[in-house]
Amino acid sequence: MARIVFDLDGTLVDSAPDIHGIANALLEREGREPVTLEQTRDFIGNGVGVFVQKMRAARGIADTEHARLLADFIERYDDAVHLTKPYPAVCDALETLVRSGHRLGVCTNKPIRPCRALLRHLDLERYFETLWGGDSLPVHKPDPAPLHAAFGALGAGERLYVGDSGVDAETAGRAGVPFLLFTEGYRKCAVEEMPHTAAFSSFATLPSLVEDVLGRAA
Repeated sequence: MARIVFDLDGTLVDSAPDIHGIANALLEREGREPVTLEQTRDFIGNGVGVFVQKMRAARGIADTEHARLLADFIERYDDAVHLTKPYPAVCDALETLVRSGHRLGVCTNKPIRPCRALLRHLDLERYFETLWGGDSLPVHKPDPAPLHAAFGALGAGERLYVGDSGVDAETAGRAGVPFLLFTEGYRKCAVEEMPHTAAFSSFATLPSLVEDVLGRAA
């Protein structure tokens, strides 16, 4: 059986509405115009520090305010769970994969505390044997170290990484593992421009896709 590691935001869940709410609460306090939900999705992917940097740049907030806004953002992050939803068929797909004997983990650039809080709130944590956040190691994706750590925690077996973004594709490439691309997340370029082993648009098809990719590898 395989070790399958998933990205979180834009892959398993659409968290942009909650993150959008945090961003605009901070911007309102600063007397700045809100960002759009589309901008929020575009800012997600490289961790909370880069998100805040892009948010500031979009609204002309000085670099000197970065540390303060980052701390305020992180303080609100644990509670940003109420508008976030799993993508359709995620729960069924995870259930099927676990029943089939695969071992599952998460490797995300989201800080580990809000990652755990979100998975608990959505009752998804039970599917995963290991969780690695953007602050679990001194480096984060696209550095492959967190992904290697996630696979290492899952023991032996073939490796697959499931994600939605260019960051995820680069991480998989640097780690030397097959990449399954979820096309309905927060990617910023065309599917054909992203290196991937296989692509899917619905989690209802993921279990069969996993078996196909593993069969081809064998």
